[in-house]
Amino acid sequence: MTTLRLVSPVPGLVRALADVPDPVFAEEMVGPGVAVEPDAVARMDVVAPCDGVVGSLHPHAVALELGDERAVLVHVGIDTVGLAGAGFTLHVARGQHVRTGDRMLTWSPVDVAAAGLATVCPLVVLQGDPATLTRLVEDGARVEAGAPLLDWTPAG
Repeated sequence: MTTLRLVSPVPGLVRALADVPDPVFAEEMVGPGVAVEPDAVARMDVVAPCDGVVGSLHPHAVALELGDERAVLVHVGIDTVGLAGAGFTLHVARGQHVRTGDRMLTWSPVDVAAAGLATVCPLVVLQGDPATLTRLVEDGARVEAGAPLLDWTPAG
């Protein structure tokens, strides 16, 4: 397995997972990664952080299966499952192959914030080993969607 570069799914400020207001992400229960606090805009596309096949799919979250037992999760906002899809538009289907930078969904960070929810977007290497990730951007740095965030070099 080769090193995989993961790019930012949204434009915004890079944050540590430990700063995400949800223990599942902050304590890396589902895996290590990084988060991006998106720009406060009315409409924003969320793009694929890497090539993969859409596995688990919800209006607020997409898991990409990479074909080598690796998977990546993009979660849009925190506790956004409670919105039941309101304000989210999916552009992909389960089983669909996506390429890095492909639009996966559209949402409104402004509307999510107005609902009293955190807009931060975790990018998680599911069940990954933190030692296999290399951060490419420091916390607090601004990134555009598609900008490199992490290199994932599998152990072994």
